[in-house]
Amino acid sequence: MTADVAWASRWVHETAQSIADHRDELTELDRQIGDGDHGENMVRGFRAVVAKLDALEEPPATVGEVLKLVATTLMSTVGGAAGPLYGTAYLRASKVADVTELDGKGVVAVLEAALEGVQARGKATAGEKTMVDALVPAVEAAVAAADSGGDAAQVFAAAAQAAQQGAEATVPLVATKGRASYLGERSAGHEDPGAASTALVLAAGVAASEAG
Repeated sequence: MTADVAWASRWVHETAQSIADHRDELTELDRQIGDGDHGENMVRGFRAVVAKLDALEEPPATVGEVLKLVATTLMSTVGGAAGPLYGTAYLRASKVADVTELDGKGVVAVLEAALEGVQARGKATAGEKTMVDALVPAVEAAVAAADSGGDAAQVFAAAAQAAQQGAEATVPLVATKGRASYLGERSAGHEDPGAASTALVLAAGVAASEAG
């Protein structure tokens, strides 16, 4: 995998498609422990991102430019907590991706920055049943893969797999942050929708590399 600007653009398109394909699933997860609008909000946001990306007269010069476009668009089009959280994640990531191509360590930097952004905005830590529970294991797996000499594809694939496992591991947790925390013990038994969408976003990055 070459994690270049073309890959970043494919990642946007793959994410939009995956989120649309899983709209009903995300909506149902959010209906159980939230407002029930996460699926629709995410679909609307990434459709807007794709529209803006495709309308550019000149292609982005760096991976960071693609990520910044995602950030600003999501912040302005996605309602609820998801817009600010995802927007901040992509914005922080864009600042460490001012290059034409990411290597394995670069992927780690992007994911670490995204996690830091989410935690700065949402004040959540691992174990509180939020998207952080997908991002923390993703970062840990990415670091391990990069330290073992993994290239961008291997690092990203490790992160995506760990994010999926992290999202699934939110099912038994009791939410202590966000809307779901209002349910207390009743929030247990349901996968966190933000963690689920985070896993989809990272899996889309893997799909983008395979498509390239």
